[in-house]
Amino acid sequence: MCGIVGYIGSQQAPAILMDGLKRLEYRGYDSAGIAVHDGAKLCSLKSKGKLVNLAGKLENTPLTGCLGIGHTRWATHGAPSDINSHPHLSSDNLIAVVHNGIIENYMEIKKELTAKGYKFISETDTETVAHLIDYYYTSGFDFREAVFKTLERIEGAYALGIICKDYPDMLIAARKNAPLIVGLGEGENYIASDIPAILNRTRKVYFLNDNEIAFVKADSVEIYNRNHEKVHHDVYEVKWDIKAAEKDGYEHFMIKEINEQPKIIRDLIEHRMPENGNRIDMDGIKLKKDDIDYISRIYIVACGTAYHAGLVGKNIIEKITRIPVIADVASEFRYKDPILDEKTLLIVVSQSGETADTLEALRIAKKNKARVLAVVNAVGSSIAREADDVFYIHAGPEISVASTKAFSAQVIAMELIACHMAMEIGRMSAEEFKAIKEEFYSIPSKVSAILQKSITEKELAKKYVQSKNVFFIGRGLDYIISKEGSLKLKEIAYLHSEAYAAGELKHGPIAMIEESSLVIAVMTQERLYEKTLSNIKEVKARGAKVIAITLNDNKLIGDEVDDVIYIPHSSWMLAPLLAVIPAQLFAYYVAYLLGTDIDQPRNLAKSVTVE
Repeated sequence: MCGIVGYIGSQQAPAILMDGLKRLEYRGYDSAGIAVHDGAKLCSLKSKGKLVNLAGKLENTPLTGCLGIGHTRWATHGAPSDINSHPHLSSDNLIAVVHNGIIENYMEIKKELTAKGYKFISETDTETVAHLIDYYYTSGFDFREAVFKTLERIEGAYALGIICKDYPDMLIAARKNAPLIVGLGEGENYIASDIPAILNRTRKVYFLNDNEIAFVKADSVEIYNRNHEKVHHDVYEVKWDIKAAEKDGYEHFMIKEINEQPKIIRDLIEHRMPENGNRIDMDGIKLKKDDIDYISRIYIVACGTAYHAGLVGKNIIEKITRIPVIADVASEFRYKDPILDEKTLLIVVSQSGETADTLEALRIAKKNKARVLAVVNAVGSSIAREADDVFYIHAGPEISVASTKAFSAQVIAMELIACHMAMEIGRMSAEEFKAIKEEFYSIPSKVSAILQKSITEKELAKKYVQSKNVFFIGRGLDYIISKEGSLKLKEIAYLHSEAYAAGELKHGPIAMIEESSLVIAVMTQERLYEKTLSNIKEVKARGAKVIAITLNDNKLIGDEVDDVIYIPHSSWMLAPLLAVIPAQLFAYYVAYLLGTDIDQPRNLAKSVTVE
């Protein structure tokens, strides 16, 4: 993984490929490369590091041609290097391949091909694909059939872009468990791993399904399944404003996306809770009383930040519906042999809709006849297509690797689902719904108020930027926000940061507290103020500095901590959504002061499409 771009048409491919890769930088990468058909042969340039390094090579050694593939790599097999970068070419320079995913049986294939005389120069699994296609091609199969034969052999996950020296008029794309789209132009066509790569060139795309192969020419696209049967796809027209995928004057995508949250939240609430309505609009999702009564258990499964949104959902669904809910990280859930049947509701949460572990959890649930409800952002993604129902959060493209606006929208989505279920089964009255609706409608302006006072987080970042150990503590929903705040510091500031349920401090973690420690206490659950305050006193007694994030009527806390970030008062359900904003801002400003790569943190990728 990480980013794929391909082009075929009448324009010069190198500039188009480089522009597309630039637009995929947000996905995270450690090297890059392109291969171009110059009319007679395949030519390739690759470079470790950022795209600027590759651009420098292109200035010194220009490539020309109207067919090409490009890639930004996030290392899985082999360290970042020029040699391990994609594209990978066969020994005779007949075939060039770019690949996202992991070929699980590459060692077996490599051994077989080595015995046949093929020479491997990289440490990657991808090089085996180039050589295997070459083997079938030089054995008498045409280019198309050589690709089909190769796909029959390889196991694992892949999104592939493939070109051949003898076919200057064809670009082949194939996918299995890794996202890949085909962009449709006039007399030219594209492939890409994500929409932003080609959004400035076309808004019309095909979303390839698993085990599909696209044969792309300048004036046509044919898509086949693995049985060699031609399949039809509807054209999807992208509705995004292209500015949504640009910085629009902000220094980083992350701070832009933090500041977009009032609008994202407002749009989602107004769409799902129409001002003149008395119900939640589920956009056709059939989750009525009979459906809910039929459910014997609910699982919420996700990864990373989406998992934290799922934890919020678990707590609120249980509290207001009294239905038991189990929340689990997808990478663990899929190996636990979970109890799944037709009376199970599985809620999966994923911004990209392509998260590999979450997608596999969905498929396991479907095999066991469970019902799957997906909370996703990316329209047309694999999870969205394979789930029984989809609750779109419509947060627009989120470019920064560290999720902010998608998390807030996911939390709102989980809360709306909880309220809908509570109303359907009679655990929330019309009067209660009216009151909570007013609370929801007040949230965007409250988030705006926090953002307008972000100077507080900026000053605190300056004060505590040298902290070596940061601990977040909270109880109930505040503990979940603590986990998300801690994750943000780890992701973009590379600080050692841990989150603990405040009541667990005495059971081991307090041994880590010393005078250099910074503790951030999240306190939005009023009934738990006194309990969390006792934990604050414990860490203060051991020399820690303490920042409290709390409601603006909790004035007494100022005498007990070193610094306070006040947020507007809100209900127990929605206050954590406000508390996460200061945590996001604090992480951003600390990272800014430390000079890290905020939008593209080291070792991270936006969409984790491998297990």
